[in-house]
Amino acid sequence: MTPDNDPSPPPFGTFAPTGAQRAILALARRSRLRRGAFRPMLSRLVNLLRAGPLDVQYQDTPFRFYHQNSATERGATFNPDYDREEMDFLRAHLPAGGVFVDVGANVGIYAVVMARHVGERGTVIAVEPHPVTLARLTFNAAASLAQVTLVAAASGAADGELLFETDSINLGASHVVPDQSGGNAIKVRALRLQRILGEAGVSRVDALKIDVEGYEDRVMTCFFREAPPSLWPGAVVIEHLSRNEWLEDCIADMRARGYAEAGKTRSNTLLVRT
Repeated sequence: MTPDNDPSPPPFGTFAPTGAQRAILALARRSRLRRGAFRPMLSRLVNLLRAGPLDVQYQDTPFRFYHQNSATERGATFNPDYDREEMDFLRAHLPAGGVFVDVGANVGIYAVVMARHVGERGTVIAVEPHPVTLARLTFNAAASLAQVTLVAAASGAADGELLFETDSINLGASHVVPDQSGGNAIKVRALRLQRILGEAGVSRVDALKIDVEGYEDRVMTCFFREAPPSLWPGAVVIEHLSRNEWLEDCIADMRARGYAEAGKTRSNTLLVRT
């Protein structure tokens, strides 16, 4: 596997699927095998044929996916409809030249796809604290020639630092942990969302997606309390899988501020500002 910290990674296309890998991908993408329960098995099989990442298309956009240790990258590799409902919702609320903010951007499947959607006159801000994930995001943005402002930080309730623990089985599940935690935790920069937007020079947000593994409430309740309504996003996709870890129900807080639920998937709640 190509190291993620390689300052000069091989160009996109270097890891194009082999013939056998293409056959497995095609079978998975048109059958029930694309579902989550089968993806780890498919990933192991593809990796046996040739170890390393895959350079593939997702949502008509080039990506390099390290599917072996990332559930998000596996999903986008084997399932062409991965998060499609959320993507379609965001596209419906993002005009050409619009502003999209991705908090917890991971390897960029939202940020890069939406950057291509809003075009050269649009603005996409991708917030990602993990150095390995950020390196993958940086490569993917460059591979698609997407204009993305990368913010190497965690979004939180205050500016400063947070401890961020790496999940070695699923890199995308890495998350903020309490100060007393040990293990694989690293210190990362933390910035309030309002400060991130201010430093990016944006005066409005058309759509926002947030997936920060149970820290969504700290980010969003602080933002809505501090930011002027002119900065409140018109549409929001927020992951709710870890809402049991929230200190405050930030979805209820958003409803109280004039947002309405427009849909819900297994992982995310979709809201629009009314």
